[in-house]
Amino acid sequence: MRLGVRAALVDGEVVAGDVTIEEGAVTAVGVSPAGSLGTAVPGFVDAHINGIAGVDFLGADEQGYRRAREALAATGVVAFQPTFVSSPRDAYREPLALAGALPADGLPEPLGVHLEGPFLAPAWAGAHDPGHLLPPDTALAAELCDAGPVTMMTVAPELPGGLELVRMLAARGVVVSLGHSDADAAAAHAAFGAGARAITHVHNAHRRWRPRDPGLAGVALVRPDARVQAIVDGVHLAPESAYGAFLAANNRFCLVTDAVEAAGMGQGSYRLGGRTVLVADGAVRLQDGTLAGSLLTMDQAVRNLVAAGAGLAGAVHAASAAPAGLLGRGDLGLLRAGAPAHIAVLDDELRVLRTVVGGVEAFKAAR
Repeated sequence: MRLGVRAALVDGEVVAGDVTIEEGAVTAVGVSPAGSLGTAVPGFVDAHINGIAGVDFLGADEQGYRRAREALAATGVVAFQPTFVSSPRDAYREPLALAGALPADGLPEPLGVHLEGPFLAPAWAGAHDPGHLLPPDTALAAELCDAGPVTMMTVAPELPGGLELVRMLAARGVVVSLGHSDADAAAAHAAFGAGARAITHVHNAHRRWRPRDPGLAGVALVRPDARVQAIVDGVHLAPESAYGAFLAANNRFCLVTDAVEAAGMGQGSYRLGGRTVLVADGAVRLQDGTLAGSLLTMDQAVRNLVAAGAGLAGAVHAASAAPAGLLGRGDLGLLRAGAPAHIAVLDDELRVLRTVVGGVEAFKAAR
């Protein structure tokens, strides 16, 4: 089939012409005559999302996941990593089992589960219930990993036993991200040296950067082996902070949403894990005012990063190839002949017109 696009973003360059797809793969780009629909780009990958469209992944059933995946397709997402906040240990079992049994049905693909906790620093709990935080425990971590498809875990490496936990998870192939942490530079370097691969949300919920105490963010921004994940919603980061991190990290910069079930919904009261959160004035907060995830979508994150100063190619890379690389998914985040057809089509205002997952149309905007 033809996508009907004017151009495609191929390896960072805009190539004029249409895109053709057969049997789930891209067969050609730059096809004449060009269509009129917009620009095809690699489909987006969200590595950190708690929920969307009234669905909290920690408590979702299969129908809830389907509703959330349909909403994600409308934002250009072709794959995502459902995220579970810190919870009682027994609360993870059924959600992990369900996440590992979802059907492949032409909607955005769940890539495994991101456990954001429970091995986090109480001083930087953020929206996590401090009563659910635990000291690093390799036996419990292994038990959680055995219960379902855990592909990423956020940990605070400075806690006693933290480096041992990082090494154990890395040896199992779990992506270790550092966050909700009071790690200083030495502790951060030690954790990346032990196998950690990312910072969970730069400049949020960790020891603050200071000129003589750069902490976790300062280390992640300069280490070539660290991916820098960021919530570019205009609430968690000022545009200058987001763009500065993007310039420092370059192709290591990963957009994430950290969205909660309220994303795509109206103002009011919602749930994040077992906690009540309130939506007002474009932000999600606990009752005490603490930020509690976001209302962000990946297409809006791309638009925000471009508005802050990034080029289209760099912003799309941050939403697709960079998070795909972090998760070891070389089949995602690229658009070229022979690649799987995971594609978003954007109009001139970078709004999503169409999303294709594995060659199957998952979303098409009403004309």
